[in-house]
Amino acid sequence: MLEINGAYGEGGGQILRSALTLAILTGTAVRIVDIRANRSRPGLRPQHLTAVRAAAAISVASVDGDELGSLSLSFVPQQSVQPGNYRFDVTDAARGGSAGAVTLVLQTVLLPLSLASNASAVSLLGGTAVPMSPAVPYIEKVYLPTLFEMGFRAKLEHQLWGFYPQGRGEVLVEIRGGAVLRPLDLSERGDLLRVEGLAFAAKLPSHIPQRMTNRARAILRDAGIETQIVPQHVPSSGVGTGLFLCARYADTQAGFLCLGRRGLPSEEVAEIVCRALLEHHRTGAAVDPHLGDQLVLPFAVAGSGCRATVSRITGHLLTNVWVAQQFGFEGLRVEGAEDEPGLVYVDA
Repeated sequence: MLEINGAYGEGGGQILRSALTLAILTGTAVRIVDIRANRSRPGLRPQHLTAVRAAAAISVASVDGDELGSLSLSFVPQQSVQPGNYRFDVTDAARGGSAGAVTLVLQTVLLPLSLASNASAVSLLGGTAVPMSPAVPYIEKVYLPTLFEMGFRAKLEHQLWGFYPQGRGEVLVEIRGGAVLRPLDLSERGDLLRVEGLAFAAKLPSHIPQRMTNRARAILRDAGIETQIVPQHVPSSGVGTGLFLCARYADTQAGFLCLGRRGLPSEEVAEIVCRALLEHHRTGAAVDPHLGDQLVLPFAVAGSGCRATVSRITGHLLTNVWVAQQFGFEGLRVEGAEDEPGLVYVDA
């Protein structure tokens, strides 16, 4: 049984999720120890436990240690990936509900289900726009379009937004299956075509998304960039707000998000997002920092010829490369220092 140190490098839940995905793809029995050991609340939290159960469901895995707070987990896939109709609710893994991120659960099963023999439909319930995770607009506008270029085929429908702390959002994902992955070269991004955005709010006054929109437009206009931002009220059982911007280049796209919170003015939300976008834009890199680490597993499977310039090498990226290498994907390489622009690629 392959043992993975869950406290290595960045030491977060990504180690767990990547190890589950790769265990399914390679048929490897894996034991993960010291899961999130250095976090303020170590061990499995609801979204991590939901990811474990989702991974087990699609591979009929034998699992030991799948409970809240667990610091170790054994995961043994029993069958090849089983396409089908699935429903994964983060609340089922929590006591009293949870806003755990459904996007992280999706990323755990998306690659295996995409490579399965037939189509699948996945319903995900929980947080859809919550801190410390990619929000659904990012998955829809940046992550999935990038994977489309590699041969993935998936369609996402954001039916209900879920914010912290209530959660209770819902996303439906249709995954075609039978994907034949091809290498992707994102060395260059091409010219900036436009910036699109969504200033969203649920159960809050309409001036809040409008203020975010106005401030973001002004900042980017001063930088010589015109924007198309839509202020919108979104369906949700809870209260939430934020701004998502997508920079569309000729050959790729990059996404940036800031969620609103009590005490953070709408104008400052816009300033945070615009600052991140402009910092990325100035580097000339093709891939934003978040997409960099999210491409590691697809790159590992697609193999030689995959390349991406990244505007910032993150701890998540370096840790994810390390996890993939533990499963035998030795060709993955990173050039550059952490927190600096760099390159991730698969060596021949």
